[in-house]
Amino acid sequence: MMNKPMVSKHFESRKPSAVRVAQMKYEAREVKPEAVINVGIGNVSLPTNPAMQKRLFDLGAAGSPFENGAIRYTTTAGTAECRDAFKNILHCEGFDTDELFVQVTDGGSAGMELVIVGVCGEPATGDKPLMMIDPAYTNYISFSERIGRKTVTVKRTLEEDGKFNLPNMDAIEAMIEKHQPGALLVIPYDNPTGQLYDYDTLEALAKLCVKYNMWMISDEAYRELYYDDSKPLVSIWGLSEARVPGIKGRRISIETASKVWNACGLRIGAVITDNALFHDRSVAEYTANLCANAIGQYIFGALAHESKAQITSWCKEMRAYYGGQIVKVYNCLKEMEPELIVSSPDASIYSVIDVRNIVASGFDARAFVQYCASEGAVEIDGVMTTLLAAPMSGFYDIADGEINPGSTQFRISYVETPDKLAQVPEAFIKLLRQYEAKRLKDED
Repeated sequence: MMNKPMVSKHFESRKPSAVRVAQMKYEAREVKPEAVINVGIGNVSLPTNPAMQKRLFDLGAAGSPFENGAIRYTTTAGTAECRDAFKNILHCEGFDTDELFVQVTDGGSAGMELVIVGVCGEPATGDKPLMMIDPAYTNYISFSERIGRKTVTVKRTLEEDGKFNLPNMDAIEAMIEKHQPGALLVIPYDNPTGQLYDYDTLEALAKLCVKYNMWMISDEAYRELYYDDSKPLVSIWGLSEARVPGIKGRRISIETASKVWNACGLRIGAVITDNALFHDRSVAEYTANLCANAIGQYIFGALAHESKAQITSWCKEMRAYYGGQIVKVYNCLKEMEPELIVSSPDASIYSVIDVRNIVASGFDARAFVQYCASEGAVEIDGVMTTLLAAPMSGFYDIADGEINPGSTQFRISYVETPDKLAQVPEAFIKLLRQYEAKRLKDED
C-alpha cells in the first residue's frame, strides 16, 4: 500500500473548540429534532447598528469605495476611517484617545494571536508566558498552543452564590514571581463568566504589571455591556498614570465589531495600544496578512461619524436588551432548580451554569453537550427540542492530572431570540434529567 502524507503533530492533536463542538456534533446528526436552541456560540442575532446597516445595503452607491465593483487591499494598519471609528467609540465613552495607536485586524481573534506573538517569549521556550485568569476565553489557549507560546493561569473559583472569586493579590503576585510572564490578560466584562471587574481590581492588577515590567492586555469585546448602573464604565483606558505610575506605554486592548455592534460575521477587530514601538512592530508583523477585510472596514467605518449621543443611545439600548434577557433566564433557572449554581449576571452576554450539586459522580459536561447535540431531545411547548451549550472544561487551562472545575459547568450565550431564550431553563433542566437517567442506567 502506498504511504500517504502525514499531517503535523499539532494538527493531529487538535480538537474542536469548546465553543464550536456542540454545533459540529449537531450538524452531523442524521435525525434532527424539530427545534434547536443554540446558546453555545456567542453568535449575536440582533441587527447591527443603523449607520453600519446603511453602508452594508448601499455598497455600490456613489461615493462608496466599491461603487465600480473593485475590492482592493487597504493599508495594513487599516483605513484611516475605520481606525477613527474605534477611536470615536472610546472618545464618546469618555476616554482620552490622543496618544493611542489603532491597528485594524480580521476580527478580535486575529488581534489576539498577533498580541500573543508580540508580548510573549520565543516559540517553544516557555519564556515570558501569557498569564490569564481562569476560566478564560478558549481562543487565548488555542492560539498560544498554535504559535508555541506557554500560558499560565490564576484560577477563579465559582462559589455557591454564583460569584467568581479571584485569589488575593499576594497569591497572584506569587504566581507572577514563579512564572515571570510577559503579559497579563484581563477581560473586564468577562467571557465566559459574566463577571464585571471593578476599577479597584483592575488598578491592583495594573500595579503588578508595572512592578514586574509586564504588558497589560485587556480584551474589551463587551465594553458597555454591564448591568449595574451604579458602576462606572470600566476600561484599561480609564487607568491613569496618576493612580498607576508607569502604566502608560504598556497597555494593549483588543477590540471587535462583533458584540456591542452586533456584527460577528463582519470580522473586524482592532489592536489598540499606547506604545508606539509595539504598534509599529505589530503592523510590520501583520503585513504578511496584507490587510483586514476591506468591505468590513468600510461598513464599520460609519461609526467614525456618529455623535456621542448616538453612540451612547445605542449602547444603552444594548445594555437594556441583554440585561433583561439575562435576568429572566437567571431567575427561571433558579426557580426551576434551586440547587443549580448560576453565575451572577453582571456583564457581557454569558452565564455559567454549574450542576455539581445535582448530578451524580462521574458527570462530564462534554459528554452531556455531545448527547444533546447528537441524540437528546425533549418536548418544549409541544415541539421536540434540543439545546446546544458550551462545556466549560475547555475554558480552563488545566495541567495533566488536575481536576477540571469545568467538568460540571456550562457557558450559555444570550444570542438567540427572546422566545427561544425563554425556553432555555426548561430545555436545559429536562435534557439534564434525561441524560442523567440514561447515564446512570447505562452504568448499572
